[in-house]
Amino acid sequence: MTEDMQVMKFDDLVQATNSFHESNLLGRGGFGQVFKGTLEDGQEIAVKRLSRLSGQGIEEFMNEVVVISKLQHRNVVKLLGCCVDGEENMQIYEYMSNKTLDAYLFGM
Repeated sequence: MTEDMQVMKFDDLVQATNSFHESNLLGRGGFGQVFKGTLEDGQEIAVKRLSRLSGQGIEEFMNEVVVISKLQHRNVVKLLGCCVDGEENMQIYEYMSNKTLDAYLFGM
């Protein structure tokens, strides 16, 4: 992992997302769900909580974290950190409010 990558505690993410409450659900897909959260310091985040049924093992998860953490582009949301706790694997991204990726890419 990179030196600016945070390893976050599961309990902190539970608190930030109000126990992964449905009202904080931003989206879902084949690999899991994404929740909006707010850290104790007020920073808004998006938490990608991988499904246990995704078939992705810890080695694949960590490889993905390393690759994504190295991507830096103005049109790519920054990966802030990750959480590995038992069977829970999560990626934590900066939260981008009120716009879709298309809006950022095409200036809508």
